[in-house]
Amino acid sequence: MTTWNRGEDLPMLGDDLIDRIRAHAAHAAHPDDDELGVAANDLLHELFSGYPVENLARLLRAGDDTCVRTGTWLLSELGERAAPMTGELPALLAHPLRHVRFFALDVALVNGRHGDVLAPALKLAQDPEAAVRWKALSFLAGASQDQLAAGAARLEAGRVRDLTEWLAGRPASRDVVARLGDPDLTTRLFAAAAAARLAAEDTGPLEVAAAAEDREISSFASERLGSSR
Repeated sequence: MTTWNRGEDLPMLGDDLIDRIRAHAAHAAHPDDDELGVAANDLLHELFSGYPVENLARLLRAGDDTCVRTGTWLLSELGERAAPMTGELPALLAHPLRHVRFFALDVALVNGRHGDVLAPALKLAQDPEAAVRWKALSFLAGASQDQLAAGAARLEAGRVRDLTEWLAGRPASRDVVARLGDPDLTTRLFAAAAAARLAAEDTGPLEVAAAAEDREISSFASERLGSSR
């Protein structure tokens, strides 16, 4: 195994890994195979070891779905280290590939501070893909009051803005339970997020959500209920 001891070697190895990912995505018949996964994990190690996160722009702007998905996954794994790349988030949150939107929500939750990033993240509560809505629900449950307020300020008038302002206003348990029974899915999702946010002081709304007929709501609430005990 080669050991890289000098700081100047990090860019060399990281650049090589990005080149490998780009080439593999462009030419491989099945770009999701083990070779791509190994290169991505090796690149993640280099990023944690000091390779500049800004260089991931070469993947995020490659114009190839596999590259963009891999780059966004890497950002989602980096936590606060991904902060220099928040300028890429509006495009990633609007990307046609659901995997990219899914991973971008993790990055927005940890690093989003401004409305131009947070507003598109909030809109994904209405995403057509259930997996993305589930991740958006986690975003809503975990976002700070400041993040919700900043995102709401940049949303156009409508249901998502109204619900974000309601969520940021720390709704009472009774109101949350009432909205869990609303016929509108987006309203129920925001109510489930509110129930999760209340769980530290009152698990009642989360218990109601866990018993909901809507599998999208009940599975999320059951998972959160288990972690709150």
